Amino acid sequence: MSKTLSILGGAAVMGLLATGGWYASQHSEASLITAAQAQEATANKDVETLPDVILGQEDAPVTVIEYASYTCPHCAEWHKVEYPQLKKNYIDTGKVKFIQREVYFDKYGVWAGLIAQCGGDPKYYAIADMIYNKQKDWIGDGKPQTIADNLRKIGLQAGLSNDQVTACMNDEKRAERMVATFQKNAGDDKIDATPTFIIDGEKHSNMVWDDFKKILDDELAQKAN
Repeated sequence: MSKTLSILGGAAVMGLLATGGWYASQHSEASLITAAQAQEATANKDVETLPDVILGQEDAPVTVIEYASYTCPHCAEWHKVEYPQLKKNYIDTGKVKFIQREVYFDKYGVWAGLIAQCGGDPKYYAIADMIYNKQKDWIGDGKPQTIADNLRKIGLQAGLSNDQVTACMNDEKRAERMVATFQKNAGDDKIDATPTFIIDGEKHSNMVWDDFKKILDDELAQKAN
C-alpha cells in the first residue's frame, strides 16, 4: 500500500519544521529556524511557490507528474525499479516530460528536499535519485542527528561544498516555499497518497512497470493519430 497523505495545515507545519534547527551541531540556537517562524510564514498566503523542475524535452508528447516523498518506502522502491525504465525508454528518448513534486509527511522529508534542491535545477534529479536509492541508509536509526549527518554526506557525495550544504539545510525561506508549494500542488490535484502519478491530466496510484508502460504507450498512440 502507498503511504496515505494528510495535507498539512498550520499546526502540522509547525510540527514539521520544529526541529531545533536543520543542522544543530553547526549553528547556535539563535540562528535556528523556529516553529513559530515556520508557522507564520506558511500561514501567509503570499509565500511564493516554486516552479516545477522538468526532466526531458519540454515539447515531449506525454507529461508525467509524480507526487512522492523522500521518506516513503514505496516511492523509494518505485525509483529503484520503475523509474530507470521510464527514464531510459521514455524520458531520454523524448517521449515523456517528467516532473517530480515533493510531498512532506515529516521534517525529514523537508530536510531531504533541501538537499535535493541545493544544487539547483541541473543537479536536482541526480541528487533526488541518490536520496531515494539510499533511503534506508540515511534514515539509519531514525534519530534526527543521524539523519541530518547522513543527508549532509549525500550532499557532499553529489559534489556540493560543505558551505553549500550548511547553507541549504538552514535555508528558512526555501523551506517555507517548499511547504507552500507542496500544499498548493497537492491540494489542487487532490493528492491523498504517495506515490501518485498524473499522466496527461489523469491521476493514477502506484503501479508495476507493465501497467505504467501500457498507459504511456496508449497515450503516445493517441497523440500519434
